[in-house]
Amino acid sequence: MFNGITIEKLLLIGLIAGMIIGPQRLPRYAAALGQFARRARDFARSAGSRVKEEMGEDFDDVDWRTLDPRQYDPRRIIREALLDDPPTPPVKPQSATMAAAGTAAAAAESATSTKAPPLAAGETPPFDAEAT
Repeated sequence: MFNGITIEKLLLIGLIAGMIIGPQRLPRYAAALGQFARRARDFARSAGSRVKEEMGEDFDDVDWRTLDPRQYDPRRIIREALLDDPPTPPVKPQSATMAAAGTAAAAAESATSTKAPPLAAGETPPFDAEAT
């Protein structure tokens, strides 16, 4: 059950409590225990209805199982994150004609790109206030 208390241990505790209380007072204590259980159940129901009433209509739409912190095992999350990326395929060597075509395309791209010229020695780079 909880904290190592099993049904057998609860029955033993009940038997010992019945022997200590005695047959004359046992019905009175059993009635008090039943009344306490009813009051606790009514309190839990009224607390649940008050929470639903105060939270509004959006309260019913919440999936409480997704918010259970017991499902967030850090080891599982890290394992899934590490195994999430598919393996990269190996790079195949290109033929000489494809390599020459790729080199020509790279040269044409670098000629059309708008890169800033390199800074001279001691020159400060421009400051962009929106970038910081």
